[in-house]
Amino acid sequence: MSQPQENKLWGGRFTGETDPLMNLYNESLSYDKIMYGPDLTGTKVYTEGLNKLGLINDEELSKIHEGLEVIRKEWEDGTFKEQPGDEDIHTANERRLGEIIGKNIAGKVHTGRSRNDQVATDMRIFVREKLKDLSGKLKSFIETIIKRAEKEIDVLMPGYTHLQRAQPIRWSHWLSSYATYFTEDYERLQQIIKRVNKSPLGSGALAGHPYGIDREFLAKGLGFDDVIGNSLTAVSDRDFVVETLFWGTLFMNHISRFAEDLIIYSTAEFGFIKLADAYSTGSSLMPQKKNPDSLELLRGKSGRVFGELAGFLMSIKSIPSTYNKDMQEDKEPLFDALTTVEHSILIATGVVSTLNINETKMEDALTMDMLATDLADYLVRKGVPFRETHHISGECVRKAEELNLSGIDKLTFEQYQEIDKRFEKDVMESFDFEVSVERRDAIGGTAKSAVLKQLKNLQSQLN
Repeated sequence: MSQPQENKLWGGRFTGETDPLMNLYNESLSYDKIMYGPDLTGTKVYTEGLNKLGLINDEELSKIHEGLEVIRKEWEDGTFKEQPGDEDIHTANERRLGEIIGKNIAGKVHTGRSRNDQVATDMRIFVREKLKDLSGKLKSFIETIIKRAEKEIDVLMPGYTHLQRAQPIRWSHWLSSYATYFTEDYERLQQIIKRVNKSPLGSGALAGHPYGIDREFLAKGLGFDDVIGNSLTAVSDRDFVVETLFWGTLFMNHISRFAEDLIIYSTAEFGFIKLADAYSTGSSLMPQKKNPDSLELLRGKSGRVFGELAGFLMSIKSIPSTYNKDMQEDKEPLFDALTTVEHSILIATGVVSTLNINETKMEDALTMDMLATDLADYLVRKGVPFRETHHISGECVRKAEELNLSGIDKLTFEQYQEIDKRFEKDVMESFDFEVSVERRDAIGGTAKSAVLKQLKNLQSQLN
């Protein structure tokens, strides 16, 4: 059944009925009721601003605040009764306030306020608090990686380029690399929170407030750092939504790559790690299978967040200035992306804290051909130009292959001399993975001292 227009906040202009499908198409309460808290808090502070102007007296203000707390309790307890005419959380809360304290007083709370600045305010409060919560969870995730890296600092493994064995590194160096990505995500998040935390309230529909409300008072009461200085921008700006979605997209890109590495390392072909049962599943057909579903879902859900960013950008790319109904499309992708990111952080934290590493498998995967660069470096220390040593080292690798030797360390000193007379007997000391790793002690390197310094710096950035 269609809704009579007089029940709607905007209904005075209209006499005809709305298509029932349009009511369904237009409503947002089904998903924006998650913002009931910010909406009630926004109304509480806004009515304090109206009270300062003398537009609401002290007795009315007290009744309004009491009514708002009743509504808050109903939402928290799950007893709030939604009505067919409730288009969104703002309509629902104002309708219920009228039922509790009477329409005459409740009708004053919207004085000078538009749903345009109201929804923008609610969204910013909601996003701010959600991002702060995510910030804490992300910090815990990074600290879990750091603690694991510190504990397993002595474990060596192959480092890869092009998914081919390249040079020996520390397992902790690999962990530190992703902790670095995630710490940059953490720092970006702090910057976004600061930009989100500006108040649009008091901008009206678009042209500003007709009664001269103190917008700085409203901002302070709602925990905002500043006000948005242009009322047209205030009601129409959704850059904070785009930026939040972009942040989530970049984080999920990092978590997807992290998951992909761990998926590869968990295969029988690698066998470097074993996931805890809590983060794995079996096969419905093959009883021997242990699938890394947690990691595959982390990888898969990244596409979900990427799509939400792309979709919302398409929704707003061509809308004209100030508020347009297209902007209602900000909520579903934003809410879903924030939930997906939150769950991903928690799952990833669980995976990292419970997985087991196979130190023997990691070290068995180290092969002497990975020290070919160390062989070149040996000659550099003898004064030979690197471009020449690179060529000579390559000849040594080829010679070992021609002789079907298991590695370049199996060549004799005499065979090295045949390749280049500048090789001396101490060349045989080059074939030590620990020595190779420890030589790389410059900032960012894989030596123990360098990795520990990285971990310490990351923890410092988090603090």
